[in-house]
Order: sequence, then C-alpha cells, then structure tokens
Amino acid sequence: MAATLDVLSKVPGIVVGLVVLAFAVVLVLALHALVGRLLRRIFRARPFVLTLLQRSRGPTRLATVIFVVAVLLPALPFDSTAADIAVKLLGVVFVMLLGWIAMIAVDLGAAFYMRGYRSEMPNDPLARKHLTQVRILRRVAAILVVVVTAAAALMNFETVRQYGVSLFASAGAAGLVVGLAARPLFSNLIAGVQLAMTQPIRLGDAVIVEGEWGEIEEITSTYVVVRIWDLRRLIVPLTYFIEKPFQNWTRENPALFGAVMLYVDYAVPVDRLRAKLEEIAKGSALWDGRVCALQVTDATERTMELRALVSARTAGEAFDLRCDVRERMIAFLREAHPEGLPHVRAEVAGHPDPASPAHFAAPGRTADPTPSAGRPSFPAPSHATPGRAARPVREPA
Repeated sequence: MAATLDVLSKVPGIVVGLVVLAFAVVLVLALHALVGRLLRRIFRARPFVLTLLQRSRGPTRLATVIFVVAVLLPALPFDSTAADIAVKLLGVVFVMLLGWIAMIAVDLGAAFYMRGYRSEMPNDPLARKHLTQVRILRRVAAILVVVVTAAAALMNFETVRQYGVSLFASAGAAGLVVGLAARPLFSNLIAGVQLAMTQPIRLGDAVIVEGEWGEIEEITSTYVVVRIWDLRRLIVPLTYFIEKPFQNWTRENPALFGAVMLYVDYAVPVDRLRAKLEEIAKGSALWDGRVCALQVTDATERTMELRALVSARTAGEAFDLRCDVRERMIAFLREAHPEGLPHVRAEVAGHPDPASPAHFAAPGRTADPTPSAGRPSFPAPSHATPGRAARPVREPA
C-alpha cells in the first residue's frame, strides 16, 4: 500500500483527474443505460413516454455526463481558473441540452395529439381546427423554449447576468428602444395565441384577403401564407386576421352557393331557361343537390337580369360549377332562343316605328301581309318619274 501511494504521489494531478473523470463517465453511462432500460420497461404501455425516452436517449446521456463532470471538476486537482471556466461552459451546454429535450417533448406531444386527425384533415373541419391550434401553439412553445434556454445559458456568466438584470430593471431610453423593437414580435405571438384559441382561420380554409381568393396554406408564429388560386403566395401578418375584416368561405361548412348572372332580352322565355338550368345541374357531378334556382333579380331599360343559383360541396367545385352553368346557358340561348340575347333597339329618323300598326296600314299604302324574314316590305314611292322604273327603297336598319 505504501509503495502504491508513493507511486501515485509521483503521478501528475492532471493525469489523476482525467482518470477519475474517465471512470466517472463510464460509471454514469452504465447507470444511464440501466435506468433507461428500467424506465422503458415501466412505461411500455405509455407510447408517448416510451417514444420520448427513445428520441431523447442521446441528449439525456450527454447531459448526464456533463452534469457529473461539472460536479467533479472543482474537487479534482485542476487549475481553479480553468476549472471555473470549464464548469461555466459545461453549464451552458447542459442548459442547451435541456432545451433540446424540451423541444423533442413539444414536437412529440403535437404529433401524438394529431395522430387521429391527419388522414381526415382535408374534409373534416374539426381536424383542421385542431391541426391549426397544435401548429400555432407548437411554434409559440418552441419560441418560449428557445428564449428561456438562451436566458438560462447566458445567466451562467456574471457579466451577462448583471447586464440582463440592469436592462430589464431599467426604465430608460434603452428599455424603450428594446420594447419598441420587440413590439411586432410579441404582438404577433399574442395574435398567434388568439388565432389558436378563437379560430377565425384554419389550415385549408378558403378566404378572400386583400381582394385575393386563396386557401390558408401555412400558419407560422409571425405570419400566414395564403395560396392564391393561380399558385401565388400572399404573406399576411398574424395581426391582420385579428385587426382587419376578411372573408372566410369555409368557417363552418365548406359547402357554398354559386351565383351566375345572365343579361337577356325581354323576349326570352324564363321558364325554359329555368328548366334548362335544372337539367344542367342534375347532369353535373359538381352539384350537391341542395339548391338550383333561377330568378329575375333586376330589369333595366334594355335587358333583364337573371340570377342562376346552384350549390356545391366546396368553394373550388362551386367555382367550376358556375363556369359550366354560365357556358351552357349561353350556348342554349344562342342556339334555341337567339331572340333572347341582348338587343339594342333604335328608331330611324323620318320613319315611323316599325312595330307600329300604322306603319303597315298607312293611308294610300297596302301592307304586305307576309313580309319576308319577319320584316315589313315597303312599296315603291308614289312620286316615281313617268317612264322610269321606280328604284327600290332600302329597308330601315
């Protein structure tokens, strides 16, 4: 024993410290593996805890080793100044690893919460509601974890801690500048929490924002991405949906009414157009069978305004159904009732109204009872020169 102690006394302190640290690290790794196996056996019926243990095995192993090394360093024969610096750096790494584990837990919690909704998300408003809430709250939680982790890591250093305390306690110009600079960030974070709770928009909602129709494609912690119908992306701050009005076409139900406006002449048979609209709707796979109506909504001095109203399951199908109805109704008017297309009526100067009975039975004239092509024929003028053939008079336009 004396000989052994004599030999050990001649070994440098750094070597002894490294040997002790290596032995402690090996012991801690073995203990971590044993505890991890025991916990996995205990929580094998809890999928969330079991997955968290598996996903965080690396960070927890490293955090345990760092914790043990940081505890042993001051007691080992190392330089005190170097040991203090190493302990502070290890403390920063340890805090960052804890933040990493917290981020893993947040992501896993969101994923496990949405397991039963992902397959039904496109057609289920309840699933889109929960998915929107989870995504917004996950981003807010991630930001809070990052901020808390960074603050805890920086507080390991005395100078930074004093600066942070003085900064937050100060009511001077620096505090005002920082507060004003951070106002958009915090206002969007608060708006994100409001959106998650009140649900004015959800992922997949059809909205009209700034006069553009599109769908909510992504909701981040500070802005919303709206995919416009022509595949452009409109980036809107979160505060916009809290402070300004906008249209949400799928707030409660994705089914919509589609309106088609037609402007026709007064001679058109509205009943036949109504029957044609029903025929078009019943023959279309886009119609959901709820609403099909044709009404005269206005009358001007030249045309009648007709509104064809049809219903569809979604906003996209409603738009396609409107286009189909508009095209086929115009084709029907052109082929079956050309007289129903809008006309411009005018009276030629110097001639009576062609629609007037006096035009056909004026004194001294005989009206042709069978005018060609539906127009009156005009007799030759009575003042034709003798010996010359009377020139025909052109019909009024």
